[in-house]
Amino acid sequence: MTAYAALRAQLETLTTEAFRPELAEVDRLSTLEIARLMNAEDATVPAAVAGRLPEIAAAIDAIAERMARGGRLVYAGAGTAGRMGVLDASECPPTFNTDPAEVVGLIAGGPSAMVKAVEGAEDSRELAAEDLSALELGPDDTVVGISASGRTPYAIGAVEFARTRGALTVGLSCNAGSALAAAAEHGIEVVVGPELLTGSTRLKAGTAQKLVLNLISTVTMIRLGKTYGNLMVDMRSSNEKLRARARRIVALATGAPDEEIEAALTATGGEVKNAILVVLGRVDGPKAAELLASSRGHLRAALAAAS
Repeated sequence: MTAYAALRAQLETLTTEAFRPELAEVDRLSTLEIARLMNAEDATVPAAVAGRLPEIAAAIDAIAERMARGGRLVYAGAGTAGRMGVLDASECPPTFNTDPAEVVGLIAGGPSAMVKAVEGAEDSRELAAEDLSALELGPDDTVVGISASGRTPYAIGAVEFARTRGALTVGLSCNAGSALAAAAEHGIEVVVGPELLTGSTRLKAGTAQKLVLNLISTVTMIRLGKTYGNLMVDMRSSNEKLRARARRIVALATGAPDEEIEAALTATGGEVKNAILVVLGRVDGPKAAELLASSRGHLRAALAAAS
């Protein structure tokens, strides 16, 4: 059997690649009918994610434990999966005021692969090892390999290399019994079923990956004290809209009048979490910074210490 024939046979066993004969004439339907079909397909994805919440939560707890010690969260994937990882990583600095080096997205083929396919990049375990070697992984780091099929060499190679460095590993795929999940300490398999367009895993599989990565980054940051209730108290105020949001967050957290909010933000250099502590804890800016540092950034703990 040729390498091509072997790969074809392997793909035919994957749920994400399955052909759906009942949709063989989908192109003959009206636009509204196709839209309804796609929408109905998408509506099944959250339930598939819900079925894997215990595994997702266990992975999050392990990730948060390591990040609390200074570890990093690294996503690694090819194509759509890689883009989802890069997207999630890029949203963490403005949302949670993380350093760009804390949550990293690696895509096979490098940054240019975000907008243009890099031929052969996803087939290289070695390329994943090279990309991760540059990060000097350690035991407090986590690598999340992402692959709809669960067989992408780049994602599997990333997980395998990470394990040799003692890092925590998570394998996220959309097929049961995947090689990626088997290679990782925490396997998460969100089986969303065959796509509307055969093998187009940017659809349901991509949506599932986005939902799981939302969970991983958001809940991890909640565990790390990056929020106060459901308020983004560690957000970065980098433009006018975000500066207005920062003032609104302080107001929601404290109920203080505008003048007091402005004074608190001025006293803390615009840091939302610190400003809330100034108002609620009745401390000055330097003391707020000191209390938050000793509380490892957890606002509730800092408030308790201030009382």
